[in-house]
Amino acid sequence: MMRAAILLAALLAGAPSPGFHLVGAPVQGALTRGQAPAGTVSLTLDGRPVPFAADGRFILGFDRDAGPQAILTARFADGHDASETLRVAPRAWRIEHVAMARPAGGPTPEYALLRAGEEARIGAARAQGSDTIGWSQRFIWPAHGPLRGAFGAQRIYLGGVPAAYHSGTDIGAGAGAIVVAPADGVVTLAPPPAFSLEGNLVIIDHGLGLTSAFLHLSRASVRVGDRVRQGQEIGRVGATGRATGPHLHWSLVWNGARIDPGALVGGSP
Repeated sequence: MMRAAILLAALLAGAPSPGFHLVGAPVQGALTRGQAPAGTVSLTLDGRPVPFAADGRFILGFDRDAGPQAILTARFADGHDASETLRVAPRAWRIEHVAMARPAGGPTPEYALLRAGEEARIGAARAQGSDTIGWSQRFIWPAHGPLRGAFGAQRIYLGGVPAAYHSGTDIGAGAGAIVVAPADGVVTLAPPPAFSLEGNLVIIDHGLGLTSAFLHLSRASVRVGDRVRQGQEIGRVGATGRATGPHLHWSLVWNGARIDPGALVGGSP
């Protein structure tokens, strides 16, 4: 009773209430939802800004290679800070050791220049913010079919030389299959033109730093600036760009952290 009275008095006086409320334990490659303490004016995770809603709700994303801990800090109007150390649980990723040297060579200067421009466009599309609340919804699979590529899978060549890990989830939907928005959002990138690696690419901003990218589409059904609703068609499955056959590559990124779509949605498409 005494503690409850103290907390109530602090709230009435406009003082920050202690502690964060997190829903779900922090895990590599996954999202965690939370509620900031009353009176929070800014949030950071390891010093990087964390956007949050007017009611104090926020999401945190932990990269596939996130370290064992992260520090979440709230700042209040009086300049006072409150921090909490989060323990980030590791995951066992699918690692394939290949008994051969990593292929030699690299991109030509011409392609490197082209790719730098493409990556800049993708980065700018992911950096756009919007007032959408898609981040707060229960996400759905954007297409139906067997899983063909696991998030986080990686090859290790002779000498311990790693290749880039698989940064999304591949869904083996057939050519021309419908692709829908997994949650509400705003389209921040759409073809034309197609990209050398991703082919026809659509990026949707779900708000609070969370974006979805849909690669290798045969065509897109949306344009930049469109507001889409969960379940709305955004394109069709294809094999454009660097793809060995028709499939949908779906990737999720929160403030630069790569997130496993399967961990967010659950089940199977």
